Amino acid sequence: MAPQERPLACVPNSAQRPVGSGGGSANAEGRGANGPPAQGGNGPPPPESNFGTNVSGREAYTAGVLCDLQIEAMNEQIGLQSQAAWSCDRGQRVLTANGVPNHSVGEFPNPSNPNGIAEQTVSFTATTTPVLRSGPGGRAKEPVMGLNGIKFDPGTGGSCTDNVRDPAECGLGPGSGGQWNIEALGQDSFDFGEDQNNAHVQPDGTYHYHGVPEGMLTEAQKAGKSMAMIGWAADGFPVYARYGYANPNILLGELTKMRPSYRMKQTPDPDRPSPDIIPMGAFMQDWEYVEGLGDLDQCNGRFGATPEFPGGIYHYYATDAYPYVQRCVKGSIEAYAQVRPERQRGESSGRPSRGRGNGRRGPPRGERQ
Repeated sequence: MAPQERPLACVPNSAQRPVGSGGGSANAEGRGANGPPAQGGNGPPPPESNFGTNVSGREAYTAGVLCDLQIEAMNEQIGLQSQAAWSCDRGQRVLTANGVPNHSVGEFPNPSNPNGIAEQTVSFTATTTPVLRSGPGGRAKEPVMGLNGIKFDPGTGGSCTDNVRDPAECGLGPGSGGQWNIEALGQDSFDFGEDQNNAHVQPDGTYHYHGVPEGMLTEAQKAGKSMAMIGWAADGFPVYARYGYANPNILLGELTKMRPSYRMKQTPDPDRPSPDIIPMGAFMQDWEYVEGLGDLDQCNGRFGATPEFPGGIYHYYATDAYPYVQRCVKGSIEAYAQVRPERQRGESSGRPSRGRGNGRRGPPRGERQ
């Protein structure tokens, strides 16, 4: 297959993804070494399939789990009804939802996010027979759909150019043309107006998560007393929040926080804006994957037993540390979430954006975060 805007290439069955096709090694397109592919200044790149080969014994069958989940709850805080309906049919898991959160949210609009939450028409389809593949995984802009019909969109459209002298000079929306991609979480230089759920709102009214969705968790799950399944990935594997078993093979013992295998680079990349101006950790390119550093792989996942799959399944985690939500998927992507605005309100007003706490005006926000 030829990914969008990429040349056609033949890949032997035994080979991993070639350099230049979205793999882990650095290349001329500016991808970070051994990590998820770097994003261009106009926002995250388009999805790209996983070119790895199927891993024997790592097939899964999920049709018996949460195939009839229905959510119907009035969100009194914002005056909208939350609706989500899951079903399984002919090897596909299907969601229809309206994109309204079924938990408390922060104040929207707010000074750093001028958008109000609006109903959406949400459809999502994934396979019920996912298969783990070798290699570093395929990139995915929106890798996860929450059980409540709220999507996970870990990247942002914000970026900085090489020569910025103040965070206010960076654009927090797509089209700013910078090569240094701003992270929504884990930095204090830029404020995207996230709420207590590590979420905020796009200009079309789409509420979405950038990290652990606290509002989806019970108090026991927040305290690590039980595992919390929070969604399905685009490749059909399940996604959990924060905690897993130390021994992945059995559901025994205490739960522990899953540790990602990413670390902040010790030395800034060439031409990066000075860390004295924008501290390390603010950009996606500030992070690198180190195999075996933590519990999880490049895509923030691992194989192991879960309450829903006691026999073991490959699964992902939303974590408290980078990458917060995986930026890639290890299985084949059958379909992507499709979110279309049903009505729009709180559109970006073109108001200036600001770096956190600097009190200076910057370029217009207007981003699809």
